[in-house]
Amino acid sequence: MKKKSVIQYEKHVVLLMICIYGRHRLHQKFLSSELRSLAHYCLDRLDHCRFGEEKGPCKRCPIHCYSRQRREEIKKIMRWSGPRMIFLAPYQAFRHAR
Repeated sequence: MKKKSVIQYEKHVVLLMICIYGRHRLHQKFLSSELRSLAHYCLDRLDHCRFGEEKGPCKRCPIHCYSRQRREEIKKIMRWSGPRMIFLAPYQAFRHAR
């Protein structure tokens, strides 16, 4: 099995958290246009991360590449989704917590 790159893994986790938030918090069967827009924004930011494969966690990054509004949106989603990942996606939650 091929190991995912750091960026690919971060993309997977952020999409998972956005989907968990949309499905379980907002009770949406499909992502709303606002959440799809946020997901696209996050993936674009990860594609253009200047640290590349040497990237650490975004919250500890010295360069904030998210706009203030988007940063607040994703923080709210991660704050809600993160603890619930233990039950909904335990492998990803464990790996993400390391």
